[in-house]
Amino acid sequence: MPVKVSVVVPVYNPGPYIEDCVASMLRQSLPRDEYEVIFVDDGSSDETPARLDALAAEHPHIHVIHQEPSGWSGKPRNVGIAASKGEFVMFVDNDDFLGDEALERMYDYGVANEADLIIGKMAGKGRPVPVELFRRNHPRATVENAPLMSSLTPHKMLRRSFLDRIGLRFPEGRRRLEDHVFVAEAYLRASNISVLSDYVCYYHIKREDASNAGFQRFDPVGYFGNLREALDVVERYTEPGAKRDRMFQRWLNNEMTERLRGKRFLKLPDDYRKELFDEIHKVIAERMGPSVFALLAPAQRVVAELAAAGRYEDVLAVAEWEAAVNPSTALESVRWDGGALKIDFAAEYTAGGAPKTYPADTAAAPADEPAATAAEAIARLELGTAARFGKANVDLVMRERETHAQFFQPVELTRETVPVEGEPDRVRLVVKATATVDPGTAASGTPLAAGLWDAFVRLTIGGWTREHRLFPASPTSGAAFPAMPVPGVVGGRRVLPYWTVKDNFALDVDMASKRLGFGEFKPEDFTVAGDRLRAELPFHVDGDVKASVRLTGPKPAAEVLEVPATLSPAEGGGAVLDAPLPVRSLQEGSWRLALCLLADVAEPRFFTLPLVVRDSPAGLKVAKPAQKKPAAPKPAPAPKPRPGAARRLARKLPLPVRRALVRALGRGRKPARQEGK
Repeated sequence: MPVKVSVVVPVYNPGPYIEDCVASMLRQSLPRDEYEVIFVDDGSSDETPARLDALAAEHPHIHVIHQEPSGWSGKPRNVGIAASKGEFVMFVDNDDFLGDEALERMYDYGVANEADLIIGKMAGKGRPVPVELFRRNHPRATVENAPLMSSLTPHKMLRRSFLDRIGLRFPEGRRRLEDHVFVAEAYLRASNISVLSDYVCYYHIKREDASNAGFQRFDPVGYFGNLREALDVVERYTEPGAKRDRMFQRWLNNEMTERLRGKRFLKLPDDYRKELFDEIHKVIAERMGPSVFALLAPAQRVVAELAAAGRYEDVLAVAEWEAAVNPSTALESVRWDGGALKIDFAAEYTAGGAPKTYPADTAAAPADEPAATAAEAIARLELGTAARFGKANVDLVMRERETHAQFFQPVELTRETVPVEGEPDRVRLVVKATATVDPGTAASGTPLAAGLWDAFVRLTIGGWTREHRLFPASPTSGAAFPAMPVPGVVGGRRVLPYWTVKDNFALDVDMASKRLGFGEFKPEDFTVAGDRLRAELPFHVDGDVKASVRLTGPKPAAEVLEVPATLSPAEGGGAVLDAPLPVRSLQEGSWRLALCLLADVAEPRFFTLPLVVRDSPAGLKVAKPAQKKPAAPKPAPAPKPRPGAARRLARKLPLPVRRALVRALGRGRKPARQEGK
């Protein structure tokens, strides 16, 4: 078969961190004769080269190229492109890994949409990844209709003929932002770009030793010199105007103003912070104009204008003020509505732990020229934020705790301007929302996978976009915890809403056992009428659910019987269990009960109840199992005689001294008395 995809992995001293990458390559759903993996060892000095050679000897579709160290990832990737035989080339870093169906899904999606470049949904574990880009699938994405510029890392699939036709390769040598230069040109010259958002294709991992190349402190002069090369690419392939401005805005936001804001800027050493500011000032003054500034939200625009003017002390003062601004959320209620959870919550920003306030009168527009002082800059930022409150947004994101795969949930929101008591000229900006989490469709139209899913609120107001865990109102507010709904058996999943140990809202999907409460059922919860077992259980169901009851007979035979059951909605809430009982088979002994809430799944799971079914003069009944007689307590051992004071003192002496003392005492003893004398 022709090779569909060549996966190129640059490798340099990854140690054990390469194992997840290797394992994911071997798990791909694409047939092994339809893809190849090319590991390019860039002069590794650890055990990795031998590990890769052994891997290649065992798997024909895995190849290894060894070369002298080049200093960065550009040359290894180019070597991999040259060696590739696939219709498409996929770039993966050696400490990251792919979803099991990533290659197959991305290839099929790219072919179906005739794309030169395919971007698969990413999940970041300890590393930031694009969020807005993956709200939905974009079969025909451009920098104008999709936030492509939020993703400039190389972890993408590109058509090999496209790379060859335009001669696109990575800049080589020890340098930064080689991926920005490569990806920016690909975006501007591709015939079509497709974004696949309904499956997590790429897992971007922060190593525990934090030795990923992207986490190392960089030289500002070299870094922003490399950034200018990416700007040059944009200028080469665009005309002055909205498209160029939008692309420049990304670098101005992410690589410049964001580095000068809040805690991120303040935590840097003084000398490095000043050097970083000076280089950012140069790039903004040289390459960024008013048309790019106009695209910025207030929080970024204020910093950009001050940096363009070279006002380091004012940028520092704004950062100190902004460091106290944080998001706050409050879960107000959560309830089942059919097969979905409805979650009502509120979100706003705080300053120093108190609700953040803003000017009530937004009629006065900020001046075009930069603010004269830091205080004036902050006042303009607040005014601009209040004026743009109509664009404020909030999202609820469910994120799986182990893999960090995350999915947006539908949200209906309202924006409320709340008066501040005692301050008629100030208001609070509060976003209230109702999110819908349908376990059967919450993962981009597919069911949530088994796991623990944490709820994150993503709040955007005036240039602040921050994530925050969803929790009830703070104890100081006096608000009570919202009542948590019962577990649900919906969407083919067992779903348990719960509070974490830190009082954050989360969902347990198909994982819980003890927390489902099966150990708390009592005989009176169940009734037997004729040959039917019935019970009202504290579970939410949306329509009839196929369940199952297991009965395990007395030992030694311990015969096992399974009967089909149904969980149906109860009138007052909860679920009604109904199951037939094989009466004749249960007339001798006690049969232990176990219940499966979802029988119509690949791997049914039974939960044992502390109950049995046994025969009685009135017929079958549910009862507690017979208690075993407690074993007779063992007699307490006789206390050992406590050694005398002399012996206790002797034990503290060194062993040679004790032995010498024993020998001396032995020589002085009287001889034993003999019989007959």
